[in-house]
Amino acid sequence: MTDTHHHARPDGAADPASPCDLLVRDARLLVVDGDTEIPGGWIALRDGRVAAYGPAGTEPARAARTLSAAGRLVTPGLINTHHLYQNLTRSYAPAVNGTLFTWLTTLYPLWAALDEEAVHLATYVGIAELLMGGCTTSTDHHYVHPRPRLIDAQIRTAQELGFRFHATRGSMTRSTEDGGLPPRSVTQTAEAVLADSERLVRAYHDPAPGALTRVALAPCSPFSVTRELMTATAELAERLDVRLHTHLAEDPDEDTYCLETYGCRPVEYFESVGWMTDRTWVAHCVHPTAEERARLAAAGVGVAHCPSSNMLIAGGTAAVQEMRGLGMPVGIGCDGSASTDHASLWLETRGALLLGRYRGGPAAMTARDALDIATRGSARCLGRADELGQLRPGACGDLVVWDAPEVALAGALTDPVEAWLRCAPSRAWTTVVGGRVLVDGGELQLPNLATKLREHARVARRMQNLD
Repeated sequence: MTDTHHHARPDGAADPASPCDLLVRDARLLVVDGDTEIPGGWIALRDGRVAAYGPAGTEPARAARTLSAAGRLVTPGLINTHHLYQNLTRSYAPAVNGTLFTWLTTLYPLWAALDEEAVHLATYVGIAELLMGGCTTSTDHHYVHPRPRLIDAQIRTAQELGFRFHATRGSMTRSTEDGGLPPRSVTQTAEAVLADSERLVRAYHDPAPGALTRVALAPCSPFSVTRELMTATAELAERLDVRLHTHLAEDPDEDTYCLETYGCRPVEYFESVGWMTDRTWVAHCVHPTAEERARLAAAGVGVAHCPSSNMLIAGGTAAVQEMRGLGMPVGIGCDGSASTDHASLWLETRGALLLGRYRGGPAAMTARDALDIATRGSARCLGRADELGQLRPGACGDLVVWDAPEVALAGALTDPVEAWLRCAPSRAWTTVVGGRVLVDGGELQLPNLATKLREHARVARRMQNLD
C-alpha cells in the first residue's frame, strides 16, 4: 500500500505516559479518519473519549484495561442513519418479491400488532446485530405507532445496553381512506403526533457533547403524511432545535403519487413544506434530477444511502459520488430489515463499494470512500461530525477492531482497508461505545441475550400469524 498518511501523534493529544481507561494496541492499521492512518498503531480512551493515539512504541505506560488488536484493522465505529426495528418480520415470504409499495402494504397490517414488548425486543436484537457489524451509533426511523410509548421502549432499551442511539419520532397520518398508503390501524392524528414529538424531545433529547441519546422528528414519507404535518414538524424542529428525517425520492411510484396529489415532484414538495434545511437528512434519494440534487446540496440536506434495499427492491440506487462531489453529507443506512433482512453495517458498507463501482466504473469508489461514508458521512447526517465517525482526541470513544477468518485473508498483504471490504465477511472482534466494550473477542457482552432471542422468536411468530 502506498501510504501518504500521517503517522505521528496529533497536536494536542494527551500525554501518552498518563493513565487511560482503555488502551487498544498492536493494530495492523489504525484508521483515525480519512486523512490519518497509522500502521502498528494504538489508541487510548479516557472518560469515554479519545485521549491519544500513535505508532507502536509510544503507548501509554498505564491503562486500566489493555486490549490487543493482534494485527487487525481498527477503525472508527460505523454509524447507521436509517432503520432498525423491523426485524420481527424479516424475510416475510408474501413480501419478499414485491416493489416498495407492495411490501409496505403487505407488512403494514402485521406491524399494527407492535406493542412495547415487541419494540423492546426488536430494538434489543437490532442493536445486538448492529454491534456485531461494527456499528456504534444508530438511528431508527420508527414511524408505525399503533400504540403509545413505543419510542420510549426503544430509548430505554438502548440506554440499558449502553448504545449510542438517535431515536426518531416517525409518523403516518394519511391512511388509505385519505388517499395515502397505510391502513387506518397504523396512522395517528397530526395533533397526537406533534404532542408526542414534543414530549419525547423534552423527556429524552440530550444536546450535550458526547450524548448517548438524541431525538429527531421524522414523518414517514409524502405518501403517508399530510402537507400540514410536514410543515408543522419542520416548525417544531426549528423551535426545539432538533434534526429532521424522512424518506425522499425513493421510488418512481413516489414521483407519480406526488404529481397526482401535490401537483409537483417530491423534491419540490419537500422544499415547499420547509424541509430544505441543513437540519434534515433523508433516506434513499434515488430519483432526484441533477438539478434537484444541486438544490438539496446547496441547502445542506444529507442522505442515508441504503445499498442492500436498493438492490433487493430493484428501484435504482443513489448517485452517491455525485452527491458527495456537491458537498452533500452522505451516510450509510440499513433499511428496514423486512426489505434488507439484516442489520450489518459492514455489509451495507461493502454494498456501497460495489454499487458505487457498478454505477460509475472501477475507479468510481474505493474501500476508503465507503468507510468514509459509513463514518464521517453518517456523522455529518446526524449533525455530529465533530465527535463521531473519527478518532481524533476529544472524539467519542467509539471504535471497532475487525476480524475475519484467517483463511479468507490469506494473501491479502498490501492493503488492509481494501481487504476489509473485498475479502470474506468481516465482523467485529471488539466494539467499543463511549469507552465501554460491548463486543469482546467476537462475543456480545449484552445481558440476557439467549432469553431475549427466545422472546423475540415468540413475538415474531405471533406477529406473522404462525402460532
